[in-house]
Amino acid sequence: MQLQMLSNPRFLVNPNRNSSLPSFSSPFLSPSNNLTNFSSIFRSPPNLLSASLQSKVLTSARMSSKSALSDNAQSVELGLDDCQLDRFAAVANQLADAAGQVIRQYFRKSFEILDKEDLSPVTIADQAAEEAMVRIIQENFPSHAIYGEEKGWRCKEKVADYVWVLDPIDGTKSFITGKPLFGTLIALLYQGKPVLGIIDQPILRERWVGLNGRKTTLNGQDISTRGCAKLSQAYLYTTSPHLFNGDAEVAFARVRDKVHPLCPRNNQIDAYKFL
Repeated sequence: MQLQMLSNPRFLVNPNRNSSLPSFSSPFLSPSNNLTNFSSIFRSPPNLLSASLQSKVLTSARMSSKSALSDNAQSVELGLDDCQLDRFAAVANQLADAAGQVIRQYFRKSFEILDKEDLSPVTIADQAAEEAMVRIIQENFPSHAIYGEEKGWRCKEKVADYVWVLDPIDGTKSFITGKPLFGTLIALLYQGKPVLGIIDQPILRERWVGLNGRKTTLNGQDISTRGCAKLSQAYLYTTSPHLFNGDAEVAFARVRDKVHPLCPRNNQIDAYKFL
């Protein structure tokens, strides 16, 4: 099954295709590529972008938008009223609660670790947490499509304006080695544009929530990025500097040498860098 975008961006299910990959490619978020143009990524040719990366991109975009919002940037006009946003936020928080409850049961316990086709690890906690979230979405919004890290696309209708993107455990390697630096990523799209994003850390009990047109919150308190007028004042995080090679490695080194000298360079969970 493959979901493709129409000119009026709605998700169209094509049951004649066996691919579990959607027809989007990775956008590069920059000041010139803001959320107003975010739906353009859904019209790009198919590639091998993983569900995890899609979820992270969407959550990153949502959080980036909310940080900018505190600096008087405009939010995306989606035509959704406060009641709808509140409803989506309430259900999204239920998803995070349900996933966290499952994940905590397995944290630092013995369980089987499997390798996916891309050799990344997956556990029963990943799968059970995703299923817990899927059940809640299907109970509350049966017409919505879902794209999960573990099971891919699910959609009961032929088209869907709303799509939930789920990564139950971002940082599975941290999870399986007993480190609490991992999180659950949740995003909701409406016609290809982000409505909300959640980063939840079930062990540390920290939750960032971003809603279109509203400020991001951390455990219910409004937050925003700090002022940073110079690159030398900035903090740099990366999952690993070894992910870069060739020209990208050279470019990374240039940035690394110009940021704050005391900042940590490595990080075990991508979600931290989206804040």
